[in-house]
Amino acid sequence: MINMTGTSRKFGDHVDTDVIIPARYLNVSTAEELARHCMEDIAPEFASAVKPGDFIVAGENFGCGSSREHAPLAIKGAGIACVIAKSFARIFYRNAINTGLPIMECPEAVQGTEQGDQLTVDLGSGTISNSRTGHTYVTSPLPPFIMDIVAAGGLVRYTRRRLEAHSEVQV
Repeated sequence: MINMTGTSRKFGDHVDTDVIIPARYLNVSTAEELARHCMEDIAPEFASAVKPGDFIVAGENFGCGSSREHAPLAIKGAGIACVIAKSFARIFYRNAINTGLPIMECPEAVQGTEQGDQLTVDLGSGTISNSRTGHTYVTSPLPPFIMDIVAAGGLVRYTRRRLEAHSEVQV
């Protein structure tokens, strides 16, 4: 999970949670079903075109809008390995970590990436390499404790594992 290669799926600024997963699907609770409707109002082909390991590359304030966890669940369910953006809405940032969706802020990488570029992302070092341009961008990696949460698959799984490791009581 630390070093990943995939295709970029590029979006602009202020992609809100209603665009990521339209409100009409909020009664759905599985990531697989949410994934079938991810981005359908702005990129109808997204769900059928995305491949496991691809990346969303987006502008400023990605994930603005409501605080629903459905948005990062839909993205993760679609197989997106990481979202790279110029900036994230605060609540989306936290929800992404809570659901185990890797995210990186790197305005330079967003600026230098086009739709369909092949990227290699190393979460541990905070590097993003673009094979089309030959550029490598460096940003601050996620802190180790957040990497542990993401690696566990989200906050609930992380907490469950920690409790099981430190207790005789099975959670």
